[in-house]
Amino acid sequence: MSTTTPPAPGRYVPGPGGPGSQPTAAPRLVRQRRRRPGLIALSVALIAAGGLSGALLFTASGQRTAVLVVARDVPQGAAITDADLAPASLALDPAVKAVPVAKKAEMVGQRAAVGLKAGALLSPGQVTSVSLIKAGEQLVGVALKASQLPASRLAPGQKVLIVSTPDPSQAAAGGKAADVAAPKTVAATVVAVGLPAPATGVVVVDVAVPVVEGPTLAARVATGAVALILAPQEGS
Repeated sequence: MSTTTPPAPGRYVPGPGGPGSQPTAAPRLVRQRRRRPGLIALSVALIAAGGLSGALLFTASGQRTAVLVVARDVPQGAAITDADLAPASLALDPAVKAVPVAKKAEMVGQRAAVGLKAGALLSPGQVTSVSLIKAGEQLVGVALKASQLPASRLAPGQKVLIVSTPDPSQAAAGGKAADVAAPKTVAATVVAVGLPAPATGVVVVDVAVPVVEGPTLAARVATGAVALILAPQEGS
């Protein structure tokens, strides 16, 4: 009976092919890589820092400027008040003409050369210091009911006509028909428009008229026998 002797430790063991074959390589142990939370957190922090730096650089390159914008609508010719303007920080092209916030005090009290819309950027060319009352003119307040005004909203700078309406007492006494057929009119420029009175709805409209017409118009307005109509537009 033959016996098999186990190989001694450290001895070479021939492969299945016999003594001339290559030795069998020992299997390798695959080590699992460890995740390092600290390294991941550092990578995330670096990415966030890079994004923040880019945002700050973009903001700095915008060269934001403190300028004035229109806070609420201002009709043409109306005086600009402190509440009509608000500050804003904007990145503007050098070609854009804007009014710095530091000049707000200079803008208050001036008049709107054009109609100003809420939210729009204020530019120097949109304001003027020229008064709507010219030399040789007088300011007259005209109190009018809703039936004596056009439905269209009046705005400073508008050209209007103040029309003398028939006096009811004269009409009852048999006034001349010619006075009714050809009413007297006075050309005027709207300077300001008041708010309707809560009880009566009467609106006071300040108008600029020639000095020679001022006293006569004021006396006519006191009787209430006037009406205001829009003047014909040029070219119409």
